[in-house]
Amino acid sequence: MNKNDLDPAWLDEQFAGAEWQTASSGGTNCVEVAFLDNAIVAIRDSKNRHKPPHIFDDAEYDAFVAGIMRGDLRRR
Repeated sequence: MNKNDLDPAWLDEQFAGAEWQTASSGGTNCVEVAFLDNAIVAIRDSKNRHKPPHIFDDAEYDAFVAGIMRGDLRRR
């Protein structure tokens, strides 16, 4: 499934049943991740849950996480 062709009604259904995961750091400023059907991953800000999540396919999500792990995404 191409993330750019997702039906908004399907996404709404997925978000309604999503199990959002947060980091185990216990902080209050976290991102939340939900693994949806069809290899789609959603990421949202825990402080702004009313805003639409960012949508990734599996390959994009893996590249995003790998970049974080390598330190590529540090503020300069």
